[in-house]
Parts: sequence; C-alpha cells; structure tokens
Amino acid sequence: MTRQRRRNIIKARRTGMGLALVAAISFVAGMTDAIGLKMSGDFVSFMTGNTTRAAISLEAGQYDHALKLFLAIITFVAGNAAGIIVAHSSQRRIFTVLCSVAILLALAALMQTSALRPFDFYLIVFAMGMINAAVEHIEGLPIGLTYVTGALSRFGRGVGRFILGERKVDWSIQLVPWIGMVSGAISGAILASFFPGGALLVVSLTVFAVALASMLMPRSLRTRYNQRVAIKRAPTGA
Repeated sequence: MTRQRRRNIIKARRTGMGLALVAAISFVAGMTDAIGLKMSGDFVSFMTGNTTRAAISLEAGQYDHALKLFLAIITFVAGNAAGIIVAHSSQRRIFTVLCSVAILLALAALMQTSALRPFDFYLIVFAMGMINAAVEHIEGLPIGLTYVTGALSRFGRGVGRFILGERKVDWSIQLVPWIGMVSGAISGAILASFFPGGALLVVSLTVFAVALASMLMPRSLRTRYNQRVAIKRAPTGA
C-alpha cells in the first residue's frame, strides 16, 4: 500500500467518524427542536425563525411574546459562548460538552409539567446553543449542528460549482446535518405527541449515549476531534 493511499484511507476514516458524530448530534437537535416547538409553540434551536416571529409579534403589539423570543435569542448566544468555555476547559471536548448538554436537558425534563414553563424553555435553548461547541469543523469544512440553512446554502452552491465543471464534491457532506435534523425532528414530534411527559428525558439519555459513543472512537481520532479551542490573542504592545 502506497503512502498516499494510506493517507486517503485515514482521511476517509476521520471524515466518516466525524460525519457520524455530526449526524447523531443533529438528530438530537432536531428531536429537541420538534419537542420544544410542540410543547411551547416556539423554536428552541432555530433562531432565524424566532427572530422573524419576534418581529411579527412586535408589529402585532404582542410585546410579551416578542420579549420571550428576544430573550431566547440572547440565551442561545450565551449557550454558544458557554459551550466554547466548557470545550476549552476540557481535554475531552466532545464528551464534556455533550454531558453538560445532557445534564441541562435532564434538569428541564425533571422540572417539566404538561407544558414548558419559561425557565424550562430557556434552559433547553441554552443547551441547544451549547451543543454547537461539540463539533465545529469536519476536515476543515464548517458544520452547523442545530441549524441547516447554512448547510443547505453551501450544498446548493456546491451543486452550482459542480454544474460549472468543478469536480470536488466535499460540499455533499452538508446534507448530513440536514438528514440528521429532519429524522430527529420526526422522532421528536412523535415522542412529544405520544410521550410528552418523558420526551425531554429521552433526548437527555440520547445525548448521554452519543457522549459515551464519542469515547469509543479510536484514540487518534478522538484526539483530533477533542482538541481544545485555539484562542487567538491580540499581540501586546511593546
């Protein structure tokens, strides 16, 4: 086996492992968003939709609802920031971030009544922001975990470049988070309909399972995907 062929096999293995992880996390995000939407009437991870709905609520004079959604957007951003902080503080980035998310979802599930109260809602939104820090890139390509508009846009642009003659098809991996999210959303909608009291707990246990599965990755791959966040600091003056 040539050195180049060995490198290609290793790269394909890394990419496959990473995409499986992305699909699993996107599946969880889709489940959570569907459950949150059915139980609260608002999105817990789709902030583009919440932004539009907040603007419509403002125009309609529904200021309480608009405030709820703007607070959800702030909470989502805070969750992303907290996820990066947690990821940077651990040598096992994926495992630690996912376990943190699972604990938050378990707390929301334990406090949940027949419908999501404001605290439960914001706790789930915070968790969905945090989960984005688990994986940010697959072999240098940006990946979104709780939103798919960007992924579909990158996929569409890749199709356009392919039609024009470019034969790189790495853009095709952008369908993975969409497939994960849509299948998760279907599962979440079914759970919320038939098992509303325990739907969030199922999601929490699923996140724990994905966290444990990430530890079964080969050490070399785990080290690559678990690497700590690189902090670029501004140079200090003389």
